[in-house]
Amino acid sequence: MGHDAFMELFGSMVGVFQGKIYFLFLAGVCSGLKVTVPSHTVHGIRGQALYLPVHYGFHTPASDIQIIWLFERPHTTPKYLLSSVNKSVVPDMEYRHKFTMMPPNASLLINPLQFTDEGNYIVKVNIQGNGTLSASQKIQVTVDDPVIKPLVQTRPASGAIEHVGNMTLMCQVEGGTRLVYQWLKNGRPVYTSSTYSFSPQNNTLHIAPVTKEDIGNYSCLVKNPISEMESDIIMPTIFYGPYGLQVNSDKGLKVGEVFTVDLGEAILFDCSADSYPPNTYSWIRRTDNTTYVIKHGPRLEVTSEKVAQKTADYMCCAYNNITGRRDETRFTVIITSVGLEKLAQKGKSLSPLASITGISLFLIMSMCLLYLWKKYQPCKVFKQKLENRPETEYRKAQTFSGHEDALDDFGIYEFVAFPEASGVPRMPSRSLPASDGISGQGLHSTIYEVIQHIPAQQQDHPE
Repeated sequence: MGHDAFMELFGSMVGVFQGKIYFLFLAGVCSGLKVTVPSHTVHGIRGQALYLPVHYGFHTPASDIQIIWLFERPHTTPKYLLSSVNKSVVPDMEYRHKFTMMPPNASLLINPLQFTDEGNYIVKVNIQGNGTLSASQKIQVTVDDPVIKPLVQTRPASGAIEHVGNMTLMCQVEGGTRLVYQWLKNGRPVYTSSTYSFSPQNNTLHIAPVTKEDIGNYSCLVKNPISEMESDIIMPTIFYGPYGLQVNSDKGLKVGEVFTVDLGEAILFDCSADSYPPNTYSWIRRTDNTTYVIKHGPRLEVTSEKVAQKTADYMCCAYNNITGRRDETRFTVIITSVGLEKLAQKGKSLSPLASITGISLFLIMSMCLLYLWKKYQPCKVFKQKLENRPETEYRKAQTFSGHEDALDDFGIYEFVAFPEASGVPRMPSRSLPASDGISGQGLHSTIYEVIQHIPAQQQDHPE
């Protein structure tokens, strides 16, 4: 009974004490004592412990240090949680297993954290010395559940036709509180536009109408104060096309919409266009103002030998079965070479480029030879050698020729050799006078007929 009476007395004292503490808190912060907290807003996870760090300091002697924690919700009066004087802690009986404090440390531990624990936590520090110094701080605590990975669904799931159909992307999350949704396309945020719109909570994206430009990788990013998660990437199905129809070839020369092909070659044409789903292709040929389908599929092989005319008109048609749209492109094939039959009749022939190259080389070589002949004529060279000959050689020439002037012996000669016959005796060679160290005794020669042709300009010289 005595213990119960004490508890009742203590409870009434705590109530009075709580009111006084709240009054002191409203008084503000006094000089000489400073209370600080790292953050005025702390986000907690439901079911886990939350630690509220508090630091204080003072510069005056203190005999007693009192720490008080209060809790308040919006539009309510603060509620007493626990307090301490020096190292003695006095908790509120209702919360003694939930809140913990280790004085003189003023920090508070909340374990476990529940949604009902969300609100403002007020800490007040009193210092007793020559007087009483007081200071306080307020911390806002939020409690949330973590975000679970979202899932994106599209409607219609089968896809939509561009410029005709609409599409809706929905972001679904199985868990989490205070969720904030954001849509991403190719990793970048999606904003409201003429075709994009969002639901009030931003968890639904509407695209109306869809176009080819709306194709991309979409994802949903969901956040709350304690976590964030992004959905898997999804690519909506949008049917479009055909766009950019064109015909290409592995051979031949393309100029605009005309292909030039040598006769005898087999040329392969490829028709392509941007479309989803892929197009169906048809090849059409036009002759004598009539058209007819010659093949289905993206490729067409044409053998130039089978083309009756030198020119042939073709057309490739692309058709999208889902969008119902079609496109076509026309082109002409021209046979440009003489053909294999003419090549067989005439034999091998040089190509125009080879012929031009050969003629050019012939002209260049002819000009070079003409230049060299004019620059180095034989008569001029021979005459220059005679004029530059030393005098001793003239004397030798005079000794052998018998003329006083050796210049008379120079000219253009023809030598005719008579073959040696068995009945023709060899004439002994004449003894030449020894001159300049040349002995004539050992000289033997064959009889030659020497005919001197004196140029017209030399006949006027005296002998």
